[in-house]
Amino acid sequence: MSPFNLETCARPNILALQPYRCARDDYKDDGTKILLDANENAHGPSLSAAAVSAVSQSSDGLGFDPLGLHRYPDPHQTALKQLLCGLRNTHAHTEKTLTAENLFVGVGSDEAIDTLLRCFCVPGRDRILTCPPTYGMYAVSAQANDVAIVKVPLLPAPTFGLDVPAVSAALSADPSIKLLYLCSPGNPTGSLLAKSDVVALLSHPSWNGVVVLDEAYIDFASGDASLAELVTEYPNLVVLQTLSKAFGLAGIRLGAAFAPAPIAALLNNLKAPYNVSSPTSALAASALGPQGLSVMRANTSKIFAQRDRVIAELPSIPGVGRLRGGTESNFLLYEMLNAQGQPDNAVALAVYEKLAETRGVVVRFRGKEHGCLGCLRITIGTEDEVTRLLEALREILAEVRG
Repeated sequence: MSPFNLETCARPNILALQPYRCARDDYKDDGTKILLDANENAHGPSLSAAAVSAVSQSSDGLGFDPLGLHRYPDPHQTALKQLLCGLRNTHAHTEKTLTAENLFVGVGSDEAIDTLLRCFCVPGRDRILTCPPTYGMYAVSAQANDVAIVKVPLLPAPTFGLDVPAVSAALSADPSIKLLYLCSPGNPTGSLLAKSDVVALLSHPSWNGVVVLDEAYIDFASGDASLAELVTEYPNLVVLQTLSKAFGLAGIRLGAAFAPAPIAALLNNLKAPYNVSSPTSALAASALGPQGLSVMRANTSKIFAQRDRVIAELPSIPGVGRLRGGTESNFLLYEMLNAQGQPDNAVALAVYEKLAETRGVVVRFRGKEHGCLGCLRITIGTEDEVTRLLEALREILAEVRG
């Protein structure tokens, strides 16, 4: 049993925080009330009739009225949270059921990353633990909040699994570590972390902290890979997700944190009162409905087909080395080799620059990340985009390697 204690792990000032409240927490708008409580402009949004008509046509069926933009959005987003719960209540990992009380929704999962830091880490004193190579925003948010970082690298490529003994030892040795940020599937690794490893860290015998499992790419993984519903079993687990990736809605900036109800309550107390806009909420709800889920699954199937194509064809290009990492995402991590057949950052950087500057194909240079020497991270695009990538990469590697 984990020794996790929210009362001693979270910052005292956050535990004592009284959240911002508005009159609509007490009297929700049902369409019949005269709303004179929030200093809104009762005359409506500054949109022309043509603009309102255009937005109305484009948002048909989303439950979104552009004429309502002069009103603040729902601060609780209960209906949206319930849709997210419905997506993750697979009961593949527990018989317990997620409810809206287990959700925080925000401006991308980045808001949740930052809110967790502010909730649990005292600036200048507490620390987080990350396992590189991993998503860069954990470090950026930590630095912005004056929180130090302890790093325990993942196991070497191609597995990029968790080094559970090393992470456990670091947690045992340093009680100032309050958050453990894990990414599964990893970015930039594309590797899914083993459930047993995550559970082992959740069950650490002495550490009083929170495991934050970032599942931004989980819908590209196979089976019932998401561990979101395990927040009903473990008091110290938070699972982050987003609609930016598999759902193709990066532009609306909608992320979610699944958490035990007491942690979710703290996160919701800490957030800005109207952090998710009405258009964002309506688009997200549509994407999480039956038709939206059907479209998402059709699109991910196309991505899987092109991912398989890249795996099959990329190694035949001279200068392309090993696949470093997993295939559980919508990107792949590959080595670029020098003339001697060795992974080489100079070659990878040159290929990265020439692809963008001379062929208009933008990938990501990851050679400076731990265990990623000479690597490019390549997102899987459409069939035409993949064709263009493969042709350009073949030509540029020939140029760079002489």
